[in-house]
Amino acid sequence: MLREVVATRYVTPLREGGSLPGIVEGDDLGTYVMKFTGAGQGRKTLVAEVISGGLARRLGLRVPELVGLQLDPVIGRSEPDEEVQELLKASGGLNLGMDFLPGSLGFDPLAFRVDAAEAGRVVWFDALVGNVDRSWRNPNMLVWHGDLWLIDHGASLIWHHNWPSAAAAADKPYDASDHALAPFGPDVAAAAAELAPRVTAKLLAATAAEVPDEWLADEPGFSSPAEVRAAYVETLAARAARVHELTVVGERSQDGPSKAPEWLKGKLPRKGAR
Repeated sequence: MLREVVATRYVTPLREGGSLPGIVEGDDLGTYVMKFTGAGQGRKTLVAEVISGGLARRLGLRVPELVGLQLDPVIGRSEPDEEVQELLKASGGLNLGMDFLPGSLGFDPLAFRVDAAEAGRVVWFDALVGNVDRSWRNPNMLVWHGDLWLIDHGASLIWHHNWPSAAAAADKPYDASDHALAPFGPDVAAAAAELAPRVTAKLLAATAAEVPDEWLADEPGFSSPAEVRAAYVETLAARAARVHELTVVGERSQDGPSKAPEWLKGKLPRKGAR
């Protein structure tokens, strides 16, 4: 399970994106970007963050620590924004926190170079989880102490918004033409050779185990959180073996329509989550 922290002070909202995350301080003296269960995309966005972020971390990619954040809405009583107040009131209890990386910068491909091997690992991972929100329009990556860090995976695993489509997700192509790291010649085949054998049922089960039961409860078509976790494991395990064959890096689009799902388009384009 995720380490749990109690939010002790609401610092400020982050205005990027439609979910209105906020910066909070915790009783462990840490500072976190909090994502709320009461936000418009709901708890499945938080589930996608936990599973995708946990899997990335287990595969050696850099992701800020994720924690469960217990929220008493009273900590935001001095916040003057009514929208923020309503969000806090709707999100009492367990929410998600991402470790705040002080001094980090949003990834800029003109200022920070990525080698083909690292680019390949990130593209392969994004193809595995079906991340549609790491494009040149919105990289969702930070540079901190000279290293590349991955953030904001709420738009991954989009098949869990419609579980009957999950079986087909294993064979769904992934167009990485607009991926933020596409210009660096990502070596997806080498990444697959390195990472795919590591995506075992055991590793996936350990990742899914970090999702709190309350975020998986009452899922239509499932009798228990354990069944939901098993469905995530089954879907990702089936995709891992051949995802590199389904990944295409072609010519980047210009300012054409976003390929993101309808529920996500409202928050694009935007800058990174810091």
